[in-house]
Amino acid sequence: MAFLDIHPRAPGHTVVIPRHHAATIIELPEDKVPGLFQAVRTVARGIEKGLAAPGLTIGINHGKVSGQEIEHLHVHIFPRFSDDGGGAMQSVVNNPPQESEDALREKIKSHINA
Repeated sequence: MAFLDIHPRAPGHTVVIPRHHAATIIELPEDKVPGLFQAVRTVARGIEKGLAAPGLTIGINHGKVSGQEIEHLHVHIFPRFSDDGGGAMQSVVNNPPQESEDALREKIKSHINA
């Protein structure tokens, strides 16, 4: 399901949600993930073409600390335009790692299929 955000940050800012309730992407059953991202792709195409947006930023706020206000998974699609005042996804946080890449990689890998 998709709808325009009630507090839009850009013209056409749209939210895509799964019909199945899940607070986060991790809680969404595996068989529901492809449908959600197919819907995101379809809506993104509509936004890009319909609004002649030269770019999009697509993202998920996962958990309260990330800014998730509603405990139902939702994917934001922001149409992007030249000089729109927005930044890259990488500008959302500035917390460089203190551990080595190898240490971080191992911590993540050890929990991928756990």
